[in-house]
Amino acid sequence: MIKEHIAGILANYTFDSFENFEFQAFGAGLIHGTYLIEAGNLKFILQEFNNGVFQYPERISHNQRLVKSQGDGNLLPFQLPLPILNSHKKLITDWNGKLFRLFEFVSGQTIQEISELDQAYLAAKAYGFFADWGKAVATSELQECIPDFHRLDLRFAKLEEVAAGKGALSNEDQEVLDFYLGQKELIAAYQKFQAILPSRLTHNDTKINNLIFSHDLQKVEALVDLDTLMSGYLMYDFGDLVRTVACSESETSQNWKAIKLEIPVFEQLLKGYWEGIKSLATEEETNSLMLAGEVMTCIMGLRFFTDHLQGNVYYKVQYPEQNFHRAKNQMILLQSIQANKSELEELWKSITQS
Repeated sequence: MIKEHIAGILANYTFDSFENFEFQAFGAGLIHGTYLIEAGNLKFILQEFNNGVFQYPERISHNQRLVKSQGDGNLLPFQLPLPILNSHKKLITDWNGKLFRLFEFVSGQTIQEISELDQAYLAAKAYGFFADWGKAVATSELQECIPDFHRLDLRFAKLEEVAAGKGALSNEDQEVLDFYLGQKELIAAYQKFQAILPSRLTHNDTKINNLIFSHDLQKVEALVDLDTLMSGYLMYDFGDLVRTVACSESETSQNWKAIKLEIPVFEQLLKGYWEGIKSLATEEETNSLMLAGEVMTCIMGLRFFTDHLQGNVYYKVQYPEQNFHRAKNQMILLQSIQANKSELEELWKSITQS
């Protein structure tokens, strides 16, 4: 990207002349190209929208407009940086056939993993407060920007379909396939909740690097990456926190013996999330938190393994077996969660039932 091109994009935003600005590539995002724009004392983030990954940009804009119009941002203890309207009153700017968005810059730092237990608590509390704040948003008006994104039952059915069309598998593949096809009890439990849980505004990608912390890591300054805002269940957001923050290893790790659920981290996540949602959550939603980590870990394992059997058509891989290794990684984490269910239930009772 050259400066003249960026100037052409910024010309669509008339709240500032942008006659004098500097820019540089920003962050390590894998989906959208991102640039830091500095114009005098003002800073912005310019993002090139990847509509190869997100195929329904108009749905994303619809949801973000709805959240911005129905939710009072002043009631949040952190920022929710949504795209700035351009001179045509649109959140996305079409420039030379490419799509761009402009955001206000939020000072702070992102982290890829926690270094202190308190960071897990703060992260979960922020996502919990966001869920409670979102009760003002009419979820019936939200659109599916990624259809059936967290539908565990449909992901399971897809694996069954793909596996049925395969010939003989290696012993390693068969072992992982048998494990996931053996999760019918979890699928049934998910479907029972699906029938009774209310729809909520959910973030749907609650990794810790989708939060901007203060420079001293003592509070959350902003909740970002808002392209997956949709109607969903509280257990989706809490479950993805458990899957990504409370695992001892990253989802790409092949250190099989080291992969496990970190129970002290789970405890802090539950304390923080409950602090945010305790005035919102129904009895059924409170109960669903116990199943949340299993649901989201199983979903990702199913997706990784299905993609492996299909020849790596969805997830980018650095080597042919990577999706298999990701699926095995999630299998071991899910086994750890299920093996520790009694201890997790005691924590759940002490936190949510006291």
